[in-house]
Amino acid sequence: MNRSLLAAALLAVCASFAAQAQDASTATQNGGWTGSGEFGFASTTGNTRSQNVDAKLGLNQENDRWKNAFFLDALRSKSQQKIVDASGATVTQFNTTANRYDGGASVGLKLDPRSYIVGAARYEHDEFGANLWQGVVSLGYGYIALKTARTELSFEVGPGYKRYQPATVSMLVDGEVVRQHQPTVNEAVGRGLVSYRYKLTENTAFEDKLLMEVGSKDKYLQNDAGLSVTMTRKLALKVALQVRHHSNVLPGVKRTDTLTTTNLVYNF
Repeated sequence: MNRSLLAAALLAVCASFAAQAQDASTATQNGGWTGSGEFGFASTTGNTRSQNVDAKLGLNQENDRWKNAFFLDALRSKSQQKIVDASGATVTQFNTTANRYDGGASVGLKLDPRSYIVGAARYEHDEFGANLWQGVVSLGYGYIALKTARTELSFEVGPGYKRYQPATVSMLVDGEVVRQHQPTVNEAVGRGLVSYRYKLTENTAFEDKLLMEVGSKDKYLQNDAGLSVTMTRKLALKVALQVRHHSNVLPGVKRTDTLTTTNLVYNF
């Protein structure tokens, strides 16, 4: 399996996911679909210069038959940096310091009101992360442990396949800096997902998702926690913290990355 096959698998899951939106025989008028989009932007000029943009799109469907999810995320940052050029002089440059995008989908077919079979796919590209890119496909079992008007807790677990390329690293060879590209890695993984949501008040909600992709060569954990406050029926403000951790990285690469955001959310 190569990158094109992983992309094809992701597209196939997305296509199936979209096609099921048309099946509303046992669902509500819109098939049980909900969605949200997030956007955050920050910019500085003057003595320092920086630009930071992050955006997210999420779609979810749950009815008597399906429990599906789809997401797209993007992060890009540029900042003013002082570097030493080849002549030894210090110069100021406006460089990209973060460039990441990822997307994925999961399709769940319900066996009963609480349990379901789920197929999932995820692809990520990160120019400044532990891996330059990584793709994962999996098939597993999901269970809705708790669902009330205020609280929801669900679990997913199952085997999967992961292919990734570790980050390109710089090495000093004969006094010159050489960029070394790493070979791709393939491994079987166990995928787990824990999703929790709690409505604190009528207009305030806390949500947390823990994703685990555990293999013999690398163990990847990602936790997304957020607190949202509804301002109108469609608009909300959300403060979120994302933590991403790899157990196995190359020398000079940090195992853990964090991202803190304050975004405007549009619900539809």
